[in-house]
Amino acid sequence: QVQLVESGGGLVQPGGSLRLSCAASGNVSGIVAMGWYRQAPENERELVARISDGTPPVVAEFVRDRFTISRDGAQDTVYLQMNSLKPEDTAVYYCNALLATPAKYFEVWGQGTLVTVSS
Repeated sequence: QVQLVESGGGLVQPGGSLRLSCAASGNVSGIVAMGWYRQAPENERELVARISDGTPPVVAEFVRDRFTISRDGAQDTVYLQMNSLKPEDTAVYYCNALLATPAKYFEVWGQGTLVTVSS
């Protein structure tokens, strides 16, 4: 079993920066990818960025020039550096891990961290 704990959300002014962190614990040896999704009020959850071993990170086009995803494999932590934040980036950001077992793949989610961009 894997647990994900996010941190780093909060209130920031437009144009500011935040760094989200997601620490994985438990049976982390099965993690093949980690990423960030977000969900704004009345919107569906959407992929922001994803990183996996051996492939280039995937970053959504709407944040590609502002957000960067990175992973510290030794500490099983994934980060989302968010720069030049806009009010439309306001959302709950969820950490996600994709795990592989001999039988199947399955996903684990964190509890979410709120990012509010407002003056």
